[in-house]
Amino acid sequence: MADDFDADAMISRFRARAKAVRQRPLPPVEGAERKRFVDQMRVDFQDYAMIGDAEGRLEGGILTLRIDLRPDGGGQREGGEGGDRQGEDG
Repeated sequence: MADDFDADAMISRFRARAKAVRQRPLPPVEGAERKRFVDQMRVDFQDYAMIGDAEGRLEGGILTLRIDLRPDGGGQREGGEGGDRQGEDG
């Protein structure tokens, strides 16, 4: 699997997933169920966006993802879906 794995393509797919979560319409639910749905969307976006902002490297069959979680976004890659993350401490 490692021979034909493309870390950049995987990261790009996660970036697309983050965008899709942002564009996902809310289902016709109300109350507590709506809150759970919105909370799950927030977590999904955060997870996908973080991986979408990663720098990936495959060396010796080991995938390493480097994700800058500093509040100032010092190392954020251009075109990422970040910026909506809250509460991370570097």
